[in-house]
Amino acid sequence: MKLYTLLLFFLIPLIGIAQNRRSSPSGTQNTEDIGQKEDTIKPPISAYKIISVANDTTFVDTTLTIEKDYKFNYRRKDNFELLPFSNTGQTYNRLGMDFDAQKLYPEFGAQARHYNFLDVEDINYYHVPTPFTEAYFKTVPEQGQQLDVLFTMNTSERLNFSVAYKGVRALGRYQNILTSTGIFRFGLTYKTLDRKYHLRTHFVSHDLLNQENGGFSDLARQQYIDKEEEFEDRSLLEMKFENAESTLYGKRFYLDHYYQVAAPDSLSSNALKVGHIFNHDYKKFDFIQTNAANDIFGPSFQRANLRDRVRLTEFCNEGYVEWSNKTLGEVKAKAAVKNFEYGYKTFYIRQNDTINNKLTGVNYSIGGEYRKSIGGFDVQADAMLNLAGDFAGSYFAAEAGYSLDKENRLQFGFNQNSHMPNYNFLLYQSNYINYNWQNDFDNVNTQSIYGELRSKKLLNIESRLTQIQNYTYFTENEDTLVKPFQAGDQVRYLKLKASKKFDFGVFAIDNTLMYQNVLDGSSVLNLPEFVTRNTIYYKDEWFDKALYLQTGFTFKYFTKYNMNAYDPVLAEFYVQNSAELGNYPVVDFFFNGKVDQTRIFFKLEHLNSLIDKNNNFVAPDYPYTDFLVRFGVVWNFFL
Repeated sequence: MKLYTLLLFFLIPLIGIAQNRRSSPSGTQNTEDIGQKEDTIKPPISAYKIISVANDTTFVDTTLTIEKDYKFNYRRKDNFELLPFSNTGQTYNRLGMDFDAQKLYPEFGAQARHYNFLDVEDINYYHVPTPFTEAYFKTVPEQGQQLDVLFTMNTSERLNFSVAYKGVRALGRYQNILTSTGIFRFGLTYKTLDRKYHLRTHFVSHDLLNQENGGFSDLARQQYIDKEEEFEDRSLLEMKFENAESTLYGKRFYLDHYYQVAAPDSLSSNALKVGHIFNHDYKKFDFIQTNAANDIFGPSFQRANLRDRVRLTEFCNEGYVEWSNKTLGEVKAKAAVKNFEYGYKTFYIRQNDTINNKLTGVNYSIGGEYRKSIGGFDVQADAMLNLAGDFAGSYFAAEAGYSLDKENRLQFGFNQNSHMPNYNFLLYQSNYINYNWQNDFDNVNTQSIYGELRSKKLLNIESRLTQIQNYTYFTENEDTLVKPFQAGDQVRYLKLKASKKFDFGVFAIDNTLMYQNVLDGSSVLNLPEFVTRNTIYYKDEWFDKALYLQTGFTFKYFTKYNMNAYDPVLAEFYVQNSAELGNYPVVDFFFNGKVDQTRIFFKLEHLNSLIDKNNNFVAPDYPYTDFLVRFGVVWNFFL
């Protein structure tokens, strides 16, 4: 009875105002049993297309699945391999690693602040028969909320635009961990009447602010570990400092357009198009502190009003020619030129040398892509090489997939990448004297081989073996000061990941298990040996199929390991080998419902901490999330 009362409290208002859409209450898309007359009035949901930068096309999905529950978070992505800090909008520690990114150039630093930064690959484009809106809302720890709203429409069959805003403001339960973030994005696609000229473009602006408290003081750490009752009010625990914040700014304008010189027809399968991509990126990172924390970070040039600021500006122009043929496949040749300027306003002159204020230059690169279906295998390859310029770099990626049948598919591939480490390793300036360096590091060279089986009947399993030469990392030196280093020995890393869902009528169990082994280099790459997530839940249709619901428990666990520590000045994680953390379970209870195209999420996070009080860590001196009651909604509107 209590469960029914809770359901009615949350869902009856939504039932009354929700719009009708042609999907079954269980969430499966149902278009075949709809009359032809209604089809002329309401377009099928498959007509609401979402197009990635790689031209992979899906459609708006209003279903409610357990995978949706995993993505109902700040990033809107599955966080299985991440360990979130206690407040929404903060950073994440790593439980697993991925070294497959295709890079030619060093990335901007402050990598701990990039988990919610939208790259080119994160921006989608749309084609919709009627105006479409998606609204996401979720509560946060203490005062604030998180919101993500998208609106898109086609003014004609040839022109679409989209506008979106994603924002978070959360006070948090601990001292001085306020987050305030905002991301605005605008996208547009266009094609001419003759379909020969195609254009897509977007603009995105980021403003990601986080207060930095440095973690627990020595006394507060022990009070937290000892679970002292008076500190169940987490705001009473003392933090290392109270007057610091960091902000990551970013703006990007992106344009991809091409002209279809020749299109396939009844006489020829040949197609030819010529295109151009322009990308302008600007990033800025600020670390501000009212009073210097010299006992933590060492001496500083000034004792008050510290401000470290670094900027990166990049302009990239890429031209390409793409030719395709049914017999030979798709071949793409590309060439690019990239201008960059990274740095600070001042030089740093010390006794024996000078640290420059900027890294500037230009790079010229060439490459190609290939795609073809050969004997049932889907083959693709992509390669790029910095031909000349200030940075050496290259990548090569090859992949083949084979469908055994409709329910089983094999995928395997190889990646090779050589690029400079991120700019924080190469050049850094700070008010803290020991945080000033300029390094002439070698390229980081990475090779990965992987295989994957996707099977509805058996299980999904993937394996990946990665070896890295010249691995770069931050760690403390003999004076316990965080510095950049480059490993002299090779790092080898094995990752195995398996997942399987079992259905038993109205009950289901979803399991994901990851095994990791750093075969060489375990002193510089620290990861847990096992990570697991297990969900057992009930699912069914209620109220004459007007409501589809899920309710159950999710169990998460990872083995103890030397968890990376966090440095707020750099906004980077660094290797530490003195404290093993982890080996604690986390149990969440959830109750999710779907009414028409509206999905409601209700969760009791870290439920087991009500029995055994929380004293777990996500990084040395940084606490894991306490028990929380969370509520949220994803709402789709089809006008």
